[in-house]
Amino acid sequence: MRPPFIVKHTKRNIVLAALLALLCIGAAELAACRYFEPELYEAIVSPVRYAAGVAVDTGRAGLNAAAQFCRDTADAAGQLLQDAADGLSRFAEETAERWAELTAPKDHLEKYRPPSQEDPAVPTPSPITELRREGDRELLTGGSVDIVYYCQSAPQWADQPYGTDTIGPYGCGPTVMAMAVASLTDETADPVSMAAWAVSNGHWARKGGSRHSIIQGAAAGFGIEAQPFPSREAADVRDALRQGKLLVALVGPGHFTNGGHFILLRGVTAFGDVLVADPNSPERSLMLWDPQIILNELSSARDNGAPLWVLSPPGT
Repeated sequence: MRPPFIVKHTKRNIVLAALLALLCIGAAELAACRYFEPELYEAIVSPVRYAAGVAVDTGRAGLNAAAQFCRDTADAAGQLLQDAADGLSRFAEETAERWAELTAPKDHLEKYRPPSQEDPAVPTPSPITELRREGDRELLTGGSVDIVYYCQSAPQWADQPYGTDTIGPYGCGPTVMAMAVASLTDETADPVSMAAWAVSNGHWARKGGSRHSIIQGAAAGFGIEAQPFPSREAADVRDALRQGKLLVALVGPGHFTNGGHFILLRGVTAFGDVLVADPNSPERSLMLWDPQIILNELSSARDNGAPLWVLSPPGT
């Protein structure tokens, strides 16, 4: 008796031989048909030929589509990389420019800064006001009135006495009132004469600058009406300045000082910005200011009319 695997292989060989015989017979009959029955031959092979052509065309189209997809993907990736490189280049240039601005020397601010103060960022200069020389005086223009301007830290005033102190670090009070008196009256006043007057009349505070009483005291002493200004509304500040009045503001830490500081509000523009006369900074005196910034930085002091007074010229 034959083993099972031999029987199995024998059967498979018989089947393959039979299929091969059928294939040969079919091929022979198809070849004979081509010569003896061309029409029948064409009818048999045409569908096969068509199907094969369709398969070839479909394969070719698929390969072409795949190739185009690869090209498009490569182009898109290249464009993305180029855009990213351009963006990084612009970012680097902008960062370098900004760093140069931040690290640039600020000598124009240091010139008028007292040793104990820092000068924070301020708005841009305004073309509607200027500091011009007229004879032996400097005038700030563009406000309700032209202001005779004095800078307490300028060389001619900084080391002059204010009691046992000096005007440079401590004299904003007499300097503001010297500007007000020289601008609103016919009196001659400067930081030195006003500092001496303040000491004689009890408004000097040793190592503390000026008592808040200096505003109404100096105004009364030189014929100017000075009243506390109770409103904290920007619209009311603008209205007072439009009427030709000046305001003295006692401000705390912020844009103008790290401690306490008197400044003069001297006018308002058509767009509602305020002009100031800062006795310690010509630069800030040439800026336009949102009045709300000043109101927000007013001192918390409430004695002697502080922190805001309105000054009216004599006879108004």
